Parts: sequence; C-alpha cells; structure tokens
Amino acid sequence: MWKLSESILGDNEEQQDNLFGEQEGLCSLSPLQRVYGFAACLLAGLVCMFLSLIVFVKPIKFALLFTFGNMLAIGSTAFLIGPVQQISMMMDPVRVYATAVYVGCVVLALICALVIHSKILTLLAIICEICALIW
Repeated sequence: MWKLSESILGDNEEQQDNLFGEQEGLCSLSPLQRVYGFAACLLAGLVCMFLSLIVFVKPIKFALLFTFGNMLAIGSTAFLIGPVQQISMMMDPVRVYATAVYVGCVVLALICALVIHSKILTLLAIICEICALIW
C-alpha cells in the first residue's frame, strides 16, 4: 500500500526521470566519478585555452580553441552539481542576461570563424565573449 501511494503521489525518488528521460538510479555517478569527470573536463578546457594562446596570431583557430575550452571549463561544473541544477542557476534572474550574452557571443564567434571566415569579426566576438564571461 505504501509503494502504491508513493507512485500515485509521485514521492518515489527512484522512479523520477532525469534530463535524459532515464531513471535516476541508472544514470547516477558516485561522488568520486563526479570529481574525476569534473577534473578531466576542466583540465581539457584549460589545455584548449592554453593551446589557443599559442595560435593567437591565427584568430580563427584561436576562436575555435578558446570557445571550446571555455565551454568545457564551464561544463565541467555540471559533473559536480548536475546539468539541470547548472542550467537553472544560469537562468537565475540575476544571471540570465550574462548567460544570454555569453551564449550569443559563443555562437557569434563560431559563426564568424567557421562560416564567415572574418578575423576581425571573430576577434570582436571573442572579446565580447570574454567580457560576458567576466560579467
């Protein structure tokens, strides 16, 4: 009877679906795995950002490496707090403008680098991306 009332009321945490539509128990990571994922993703992001400084004279390669490194570094915290919690924190009323500007600048930098092939526009988009990241 207790399990029936839990399933009707939705209080059963084992049955709740996560972001990917899978059951929570199947996709959960141990705390040690979360730290390993965070460290690996952060390290990969920092390596990409360091490599972007080496190719700074070629703005298109710089933009690709720098943007990918930033996305990896920011995404690394999803291992610690979870992707849903991170997105909800990014959509907080205080941070929503900075998030929108940052995501827009990331998309703009990638478009300028990959589609338009304009070095000046790519550098401007990267400068805006850095400013939005600091903001």
